[in-house]
Amino acid sequence: MDEKERCQSCGMPISSDFGNYGTEADGSPVSEYCQFCFQNGGFTNPDQTVDEMVQSSVDFMTANLGFTAEKASEMSNDIIPRLKRWQ
Repeated sequence: MDEKERCQSCGMPISSDFGNYGTEADGSPVSEYCQFCFQNGGFTNPDQTVDEMVQSSVDFMTANLGFTAEKASEMSNDIIPRLKRWQ
């Protein structure tokens, strides 16, 4: 995996420059998770499985980022299962 700081749930690149860190219950930023996966001290979809996260990623990448389904699936299956949340 590349050296980008990534959400440890979905794999999306995160940084203070993007302003997309998740938040603790007190509103402070969480450096391990993005705003879409982690808000107010908890996961936004706590019952989501790794397979559901991979499919969600594939759907997003094909609909919004111009990836082919094959490339999106390859990338998502390579990155997401190795992230902290899914260990």
